[in-house]
Amino acid sequence: MLEEGLHSGGYSGIAPSTFHIMRQLFERLEDASTGNLLPKDFHCAIPSQRLREAEATAQILGDDVWKKLPWSCGQDGGSVLPTTTDPREALINSTWRPSLTVTGAAGLPSLADAGNVLAPRTAFKLSLRLPPLVDATDAIGKLQSLLEFDPPYNAKVVFKPEAGAATGWNAPDLAPWLASSMNDASRRHFGADLAFMGQGGTIPLMNTLKEGFPRSQFMVVGVLGPKSNAHGPNEFLDVLFAKKLTAAVAEVIASAP
Repeated sequence: MLEEGLHSGGYSGIAPSTFHIMRQLFERLEDASTGNLLPKDFHCAIPSQRLREAEATAQILGDDVWKKLPWSCGQDGGSVLPTTTDPREALINSTWRPSLTVTGAAGLPSLADAGNVLAPRTAFKLSLRLPPLVDATDAIGKLQSLLEFDPPYNAKVVFKPEAGAATGWNAPDLAPWLASSMNDASRRHFGADLAFMGQGGTIPLMNTLKEGFPRSQFMVVGVLGPKSNAHGPNEFLDVLFAKKLTAAVAEVIASAP
């Protein structure tokens, strides 16, 4: 939350607006021209295995990685453009590079009610996505320090983290039997080799299972087949894809030593 700490009357070019202050704070976090996060604490070294997997998956999916997203209309009837059209980079950006966005704001009047006055305080809700190997608790502490330390114009800046921050999960290396079994099942039911794509890594359950069963292998699956719409208003599953996946999982379980 930002508090201007001056007056809420008409602006004169003397009192800084809360939005102006927030823009300066964002410059500590993000390169505005690229969207890349600046603090090194939010980044991690990307394992070479994950880079190879992203390259292989990019070869399979091609431009569908970004073209199948529901882009809004842009300038002159075109669509809004992605941050990258390189399939490999798009996959890595969505899994192994941090990103920040504002998901909500309070204190800003609606357009119908807005007048030529400065808001005395404004609150912004931020969402910070982290790579799997970055500890979420440490990142929250760093984010708070970056936002609250030496605020512009001596404004009052308060950072209040929400409960529920979770560290991502990086799957352990597959045992040879599991890799072979999964690949065989993929070929049999889907007609193609197994491919890897990082997704949903902040599900807290996986880290809990890893801590409780450190030597176990994990096969985490979900039905995100053709035209499925997870998390959408009309969420549904592709029945044929679900049947194939169920059969593949059954075969992998049956082959376990």
